Amino acid sequence: MITGLLGIGIGIGLAMQTAVNSRLRKFVISPYLASMVSFFIGTLFLAITMLIIGEPFGISINIFVKEPIWLWFGGFCGVIFLTVNILLFPKIGSIQTTALPILGQIIMGILIDHFGWFRSMKQPLDLHRALGVILVLAGVFFAVALQDVLSKRRTNTINAPTAHKSQANQWIWRLIGICAGMLLAVQVAINGKLGSTLNSPVRAAFVSFLVGTLTLIVVTSLEERTFAGLNNAFKQKAPWWIWIGGILGGLYVLINVHLVGQIGTGQTVMLVLFGQVTGSLFVERLGLFGSTKNKIALVKIIGLILMLAGIIIVKLL
Repeated sequence: MITGLLGIGIGIGLAMQTAVNSRLRKFVISPYLASMVSFFIGTLFLAITMLIIGEPFGISINIFVKEPIWLWFGGFCGVIFLTVNILLFPKIGSIQTTALPILGQIIMGILIDHFGWFRSMKQPLDLHRALGVILVLAGVFFAVALQDVLSKRRTNTINAPTAHKSQANQWIWRLIGICAGMLLAVQVAINGKLGSTLNSPVRAAFVSFLVGTLTLIVVTSLEERTFAGLNNAFKQKAPWWIWIGGILGGLYVLINVHLVGQIGTGQTVMLVLFGQVTGSLFVERLGLFGSTKNKIALVKIIGLILMLAGIIIVKLL
């Protein structure tokens, strides 16, 4: 019960982080700078957490020598996902930006569990797990995509040539979104293994964020050659909450590390996804963090129910 609530809770936090970081980008302009700020704040938050609980920062040299190199790549996966998510938002809209990475996460989460990749807890895809996954996918489609698909179909009927060209241009971004979601599932598995290796979820989350922050400092320096965009946020008196994306991300990675060791990658991914979709609808309904305020359609509620049913089947049967 507690693991389920934790997974759903950080999923809701991830949905909020996406909205917050998208707003941050509008102030600092650069997606790379927005990602760097988010990662830096997350790293600082985790460092303070380690100091408070008395967790050491040092890592034994034997771990670097004996463990596989991919153990340190979780931060890179997080960087790619976060930056792609910020880029996708204006390209394909909030609905697809949420749905397509979710599809990638589910696919990769099931593969990791089935084959035991990244030394994860091996959980073969049997009949009841397959049924649960199908229900989760159906739920995602109902909750996130169905209303949008029907709306676009009506629009395309009216203006077919323009819509066809637009759809063709968007397919590359859609594939990028799916791949970004797959990388997020990989990050979950890698950080779970790092947490068990270091015997500390907090240290694992800190290492992941530190690697991501250093990567983004280099990327932003090469791509933008300046951090002057940060001044825009202060000059325009941006709301205080645009800086909390990193804290939400830090909590997401920290709790993910803990959950993977308890229930495996696939179940962790699906619990988080349920929270993520729920959080996205919550943000949309209330118009939080500068997002457009919309009513939640009945079809989306049905989608959430299907997702929850699928998670229960995978987790309990």
